[in-house]
Amino acid sequence: MKYMFASDVHGSAYYCRLMLEKYKEEQAERLVLLGDLLYHGPRNDLPKEYAPKEVIKMLNGMKNDIYAVRGNCEAEVDQMVLEFPVMADYCILAINGLTFYATHGHVYNENNLPPFHEGDILIHGHTHVLRAEQREGYILLNPGSVSIPKEGNPPTYAVLEDKVFTIKDFDGNIIKEMRLG
Repeated sequence: MKYMFASDVHGSAYYCRLMLEKYKEEQAERLVLLGDLLYHGPRNDLPKEYAPKEVIKMLNGMKNDIYAVRGNCEAEVDQMVLEFPVMADYCILAINGLTFYATHGHVYNENNLPPFHEGDILIHGHTHVLRAEQREGYILLNPGSVSIPKEGNPPTYAVLEDKVFTIKDFDGNIIKEMRLG
């Protein structure tokens, strides 16, 4: 099964559209959204084509393909307009014998690890900085930001297929790749 991971859309209709186009091109079976879907947040500038109502419509059209967790910019009002659950702080994904602790990153992150076993995988967004690193006892992954990347990174997303985690930009370039397990 092929999964696509994305984070930090922040209400950008432009980048949401690109993300969903890539989801279809990648022929992934699930889209895992790691929070901050609709609101740009007080620390960020408005992203390109900031239009949360358009993002709502696009994401609701894909509701049966989406697993999502709550970001620090999500609120109860977001759940009122989105037709898939977005208020969980984390979800556990068991994929190909690997255990992923998927969260946004504002609560659980490399400085505040969740309760998991050695060899588990922590995947989160929030920092807007892509990562794929082996750490002591666990793997740390971050697909980067769809709409407001930081530290000179391009807008990115990631795919997981056959235990290979690949971070890509929207031009199809592989930015980083890591074999898991």
